[in-house]
Amino acid sequence: MSWEAWYTLAVVVITMVVLARNWLPPGGAMAGAMVAVLVAGIVTPSQAFAGFSNPAPITIAALYVVARAVEKTGVLAPLVGWMLGGRDSERAALARVAAPTTAISGFLNNTPIVAMLIPQLEAWSRAHDRSVSRYLMPLSFAAVLGGAVTLMGTATNIVASGLLEAIGEEPLGFFEITWVGLPIAVVALVALIILSPIVLPDRRSARGSAEEEIREFVVDMTVVSEGPIDGTSVEDAGLRNLSSVFLASLERDGETIAPISPSTRLHGGDRLRFVGRADDVVDLHSMTGLASPEHDHVNGLDTGRIGFFEAVIGADSPLIGSGVRESGFRSRYQAAIVAVHRAGKRIDEKIGDIELQVGDTLLLISDPGFKSRWGDRRAFLLISPLRPAPPVSSPRAPLVAAVGIGIVGLAVSGITPLVTAALLGALILVVGGAVTPGEARRSVDLDVIVTIAAAFGLAAAIEVSGLGARLADWIIDAAAPFGQVAILAAIVLATVILKEIITNKGSVLLLTPIAFSIAAATGGNPRGYAIAIAVASALAFLTPIGYQTNTMVYGPGGYRFTDYLRLGLPLTIIAFLGIIIIVPLRWPL
Repeated sequence: MSWEAWYTLAVVVITMVVLARNWLPPGGAMAGAMVAVLVAGIVTPSQAFAGFSNPAPITIAALYVVARAVEKTGVLAPLVGWMLGGRDSERAALARVAAPTTAISGFLNNTPIVAMLIPQLEAWSRAHDRSVSRYLMPLSFAAVLGGAVTLMGTATNIVASGLLEAIGEEPLGFFEITWVGLPIAVVALVALIILSPIVLPDRRSARGSAEEEIREFVVDMTVVSEGPIDGTSVEDAGLRNLSSVFLASLERDGETIAPISPSTRLHGGDRLRFVGRADDVVDLHSMTGLASPEHDHVNGLDTGRIGFFEAVIGADSPLIGSGVRESGFRSRYQAAIVAVHRAGKRIDEKIGDIELQVGDTLLLISDPGFKSRWGDRRAFLLISPLRPAPPVSSPRAPLVAAVGIGIVGLAVSGITPLVTAALLGALILVVGGAVTPGEARRSVDLDVIVTIAAAFGLAAAIEVSGLGARLADWIIDAAAPFGQVAILAAIVLATVILKEIITNKGSVLLLTPIAFSIAAATGGNPRGYAIAIAVASALAFLTPIGYQTNTMVYGPGGYRFTDYLRLGLPLTIIAFLGIIIIVPLRWPL
């Protein structure tokens, strides 16, 4: 290989390591890679910055605004009521939730759909005495399946279409990807409904009885000096037989007492550690004689009313790797962390010393405006009130529904490209008051947009340096003896693995140029390879970090990392087989 190819390979490898280790946000990593190949002279400025004029990132930005309007106006509120309206068998309930979610996700950004349904499913599960862990992962996977059904179902499809345009091919049609995505979605959805009750464990932690298991949170409370329980025993203070909450330990003068007997006397300043279900832990704050260690900081909030929220740490949150205290959380977010839940495991250390990780669920005290302030920011992937109100449609919901239908209609009919329809729809929503200009601006995830736009420059470097052709030759040499389908299978398998290591958008942008080189060398159809990679990247089931909705349900569902393999591996096999069977039939290789 030439030095340009070796240099580009080094940049690609370093970028993958940075993304996998979360050392930089994806946008920063891709922008750095783009600058690296530009400075080396491997690509020209016009090639490096071509992604910023490509329709793909512009389309995705406009669709973020549409998704925000859908979430804000409660367009889907009547459907949510129907989905959670009955007391069906477990599989029937799964079908009522999963099938509509898959259908809707083909036309809307799946993140707000899942964000809206998580708190409602939690409340429904408690009301019907069911484990929410049986429903949240299937909810996420159903949304992921819908993303592979249409062009606007997920960003990876739009990126693949943009890459085709970049090499002079026609962009993907709105339903062109449906030939592959729909059969896979139908088969996988049936498998999901059948397998979920079998393979997904009940992740509620045992407490009280086998029938009443609970997801655990840890929260510290302080005995108020000269308060009503100062000097009383644990039993007399009413802390012995709390429903769904138990007193795990007591810290006094640097010493920890555990287990605690009913006769233990409480002293003012004692730090008590409770474990229990999130909403029951919240009730401790209303008990006379107990105060949160965060009490003084909560008093500094800009309202006299207090709200409780669950917030999930996403993969690109600036809080990852930071200790709660060192992050300056209280002053930075005007909220106090009073409990942390991590994948079903109790965190046995002081809250201020906890180092936050992807998927951590935080129980927060803040003013009621916390979600509106931080719901569109990178810090939290999901924010939901502890006791959510049912979603309600706003007067502008019909406008949002009409705009959504209009975008699909214009794109399907071919009257305008999807990018034009999406931009027009976003403009109408802002002018019509469905979202404010500020909300529209905040709804656009700039990190995603920069990631996609900058990666076009790296993709160009892979092509012009000869790296793509060389890697294509290696894949062809290894797989060609087994036929053209084996070559497709190899590139799809590489996509399945890579998307779980870095972002799914990154896997499309890095592997598609190589696939185009394979198509050029073998006389294959580049559209088939682009669609295969797009679908394989969209269908992320194997880990909680492979896709953002998987991360959103990780903490609230009390899942462990390996739980995703239980249900995700069969779905991944279905997707893999579906791609390598259908793509060669529709787009001969």
